Amino acid sequence: MPTHTFETPQLRSLARQGLPAIIEGTVMPLAIFYAALWAVGMWGALIAALTWSYMAVARHIFKGEPIPGLVLLSALALTFRTALAMATGSVFIYFLQPSLATALLGFAFLASMTADQPLVQRLARDFLPVSPDFLTNPFVRRFFMRISLLWAMVMLANAGVTTWMLFQLPVSIFVISKTVASVVMTGVAIAYSVVWFRRLFTPTPARA
Repeated sequence: MPTHTFETPQLRSLARQGLPAIIEGTVMPLAIFYAALWAVGMWGALIAALTWSYMAVARHIFKGEPIPGLVLLSALALTFRTALAMATGSVFIYFLQPSLATALLGFAFLASMTADQPLVQRLARDFLPVSPDFLTNPFVRRFFMRISLLWAMVMLANAGVTTWMLFQLPVSIFVISKTVASVVMTGVAIAYSVVWFRRLFTPTPARA
């Protein structure tokens, strides 16, 4: 068991910091897409979601604020997906791309298990206030290797389920169903990872 200690950030403070970017970068584009889908049709919905992402980026630039990474990544991803969909004339391609990207991420988690720093460990540095020495501890590395397998399975399952939905469901139902399925699977994986991490690195009372 590692002897390093650190203060685990409170969920409330993490939510205050992360929720605005999640809403701005993922929830709002989805809500605008779905509303525009009923109002102006599929292609209009694609443009509406992309326009929102550009406006979100422009708002931060105009106010002189740093652009949240999730907002920027969302804008870049929507740009690529929309351009490819319009170039091919296929809406199916637009919705298939995220599933393919999720599957590739799952394989990346698997492949990184043999690296000096698993991908999950690299990502953890953005969220956990720990020293580099803590993350290089052999015990900690074993934890991240095991958790990498969990996230690889979650990503591959997510990609498989959403791809199946894309083939089986109408687009209007697919958009909501895919979002719910992804949120549930990712949320369960996050909760399990946090609980596992806390149990491993929380000292247990000595027995009498």
